Amino acid sequence: MKPEHAGSSETPWSGRRGGRRRAGGAPPFGPEQERLISAWFAGRIPDGWFDGPVSIEVDPDELQVVGKLTPPQLPEGASEEEVRVAEQARIGGFREDSRAARVRIAEEAQPAFRRTVSWGAECGGTRVLFTTAGVPVMTRLRLADRRVLDTLIDAGVARSRSEALAWTVRLVAQHEADWIQELRDAMTSVEEVRARGPRGAGSD
Repeated sequence: MKPEHAGSSETPWSGRRGGRRRAGGAPPFGPEQERLISAWFAGRIPDGWFDGPVSIEVDPDELQVVGKLTPPQLPEGASEEEVRVAEQARIGGFREDSRAARVRIAEEAQPAFRRTVSWGAECGGTRVLFTTAGVPVMTRLRLADRRVLDTLIDAGVARSRSEALAWTVRLVAQHEADWIQELRDAMTSVEEVRARGPRGAGSD
């Protein structure tokens, strides 16, 4: 059986601005590329799968595609547990029924956008990510920083330095979410202004 997302290809990106790129280089990343990616998935995902457009998180390594499913109809007065079980069942059914089609879409998207495609679904208050890419990140840490990670390991919070580092990143994302979103919004505005600027000498 094929995995939820297939291995990426070396086919270069061919977006409007960047032209063709060498295989193996970093894929283009910015507001215009995100709009093109969203448009491609809007045209490729079958009608009826989701309620409205999908949400797509984009970074240089992964496209995380999450769609909203129609909540199941339950008798009036259903408990929170009944609602949760019904929502999880709806998501699980969609995951199994759409598996082959999602793999085909991922196999088309990954060589075009040179990123791993992962999927997820939301139903009511339930959100499930089917498969996500675990991308290794290398860094050099000084003694004081390594001690922080080792303390988390000694306390049983993490099993390794890499797991401890991932835990600290999630902690920052949780407690500084508003500040991080401000940074993202600011960078998006800069990219949009830059894209509207002059092309420079020698451009068409």
